[in-house]
Amino acid sequence: MHLAFADPELKPPNPKDHQDYRLLHVANPSKPVAVGRWHLPGTMDGDDAPPPQRLPAKFDAGFRAHNTNVYPERPDRCYLAYIDGGIMVLDISDRARPKLLSHWTNSPPYNGFNHTALPFFGRGLLVVSDESVKDNADDWPKLVWLLDARDERHLVSIATLPMPPVDAFKSRGGRFGAHNLHENPPVPGAWRSEDIVLGTFFNGGVRAYDVTDPYSPREVAYFVPPTPERAKTGAVQLNDVFVDDRGIVFTVDRGGGGLYCLEMNV
Repeated sequence: MHLAFADPELKPPNPKDHQDYRLLHVANPSKPVAVGRWHLPGTMDGDDAPPPQRLPAKFDAGFRAHNTNVYPERPDRCYLAYIDGGIMVLDISDRARPKLLSHWTNSPPYNGFNHTALPFFGRGLLVVSDESVKDNADDWPKLVWLLDARDERHLVSIATLPMPPVDAFKSRGGRFGAHNLHENPPVPGAWRSEDIVLGTFFNGGVRAYDVTDPYSPREVAYFVPPTPERAKTGAVQLNDVFVDDRGIVFTVDRGGGGLYCLEMNV
């Protein structure tokens, strides 16, 4: 198992930095065994590296592991999103000693909270989402980035997915901006694509993008439901998305709106 983990064996000088990346061996599910770990140098007591530069207090969400993606196409790699620490590609061929291969960050000048790193192995691309964590787009921009990952040691930003005008959404209530992606989970029943990216954008709904030309991605579909009756913020807050192998899109609202089921026609 690959986890973002509040590690009892490590102590961060700043309590916001309380999670690292852990690998657990679970052949015996009742007795998981810690195999290895990795954290951003400078964020734990005893590190030789200096602490990283923090974002302004308004945006400081911590240097901590958040999303850990490992795929059967590259079982020796972890694609790690580290919130304010950026995106890391780790060599995990030695499970006990993960090694940093590359590090990409957009903050500063952006406002942190890198959420997901999704590799497109056949395309040499890495899709990276930020997470909007403040209402009324107070931490805008929160985008989805396309990185050229043909050379995994030198990640290069080449585009962002086009977004609707922030002024049209920031006052609707709650958050507006990127969050979760459909992560091409390598499991039976899941839809997988390296040409279409689906993501949730809180009050901006769920949106689909054609990235056939990664230098010029284009929006091809979106769904923004009306405000749910139980909405806590005055607007829908679509939070997560999963697509099954029939092309059915499941997306959920984090503020009381429940589950929405959509059908793709591609």
